[in-house]
Amino acid sequence: MKKFQVVGLLSCLLASAMANSQPSENAALWQQALTGEHRTPAYMQRDQYRHPKATLTFFGVSPSSTVVEIWPGGGWYTEILAPLLRDHGTLYAAHFTADSEVSFFRNSRRDFEAKLSAKPAIYDKVVTTSLMPPEQLSIAPAASADAVLTFRNVHNWVKSGSAEAVFVAMYQALKPGGVLGVVEHRAKPGTSEANMATSGYVTEARVKALAQQAGFVFVASSELNANSKDSTSHPAGVWTLPPSLRLGDERQAHYLAIGESDRMTLKFIKPQ
Repeated sequence: MKKFQVVGLLSCLLASAMANSQPSENAALWQQALTGEHRTPAYMQRDQYRHPKATLTFFGVSPSSTVVEIWPGGGWYTEILAPLLRDHGTLYAAHFTADSEVSFFRNSRRDFEAKLSAKPAIYDKVVTTSLMPPEQLSIAPAASADAVLTFRNVHNWVKSGSAEAVFVAMYQALKPGGVLGVVEHRAKPGTSEANMATSGYVTEARVKALAQQAGFVFVASSELNANSKDSTSHPAGVWTLPPSLRLGDERQAHYLAIGESDRMTLKFIKPQ
């Protein structure tokens, strides 16, 4: 392994160790972020599948981190990251563009901004930026972030052919030694590109290749968000499972019993 990679790995591991041994004064910040009244009750029900504190800790996030959250959607993780980082860190939310030609993107951005405006005591310091490849890729100031996090988004970029550009944008936003954290629906090894695009599941090999092509070094994986009950083969792809339940009442009890998708949790660093 090259010298700069070794140095980067050691730096990342040290940062993670420091985050894992949080001082006692940070405990209250984590508690408020995870259980405060600002959290949407339906979102909190998903904690059992998404393990937010363990996942963020694995990625080295602490209350003093500068974090870019990629395509936050309705703000599931924003509800946790915003109060956690509000006093001592910074949160960039790289959302869809407000003037997108796609109504879903416009409406999602509008609803997200309304959510932030409704509770300024929680969200007033969130910096909302835009990510809409290939035109808009400036998600945060260059080399400013300690961590860039993407939750269940890679399949969208694979489908649209924009994955390479997005991974480069994430690389550029990170400080040297910064962490890219990826949580993604996990396809079986050998799954075709076409199947990944339609099913919503992506292979670990594909994600690692995208990250390494952009310049990242793979550090570690975790089974925090794994689900052995998920066969990954469903009539409506990953959206068959909760929380989407795209088939409605059809075999709903069966899909609820499976729970949310099997997910990879991968950590990469930008070399020093």
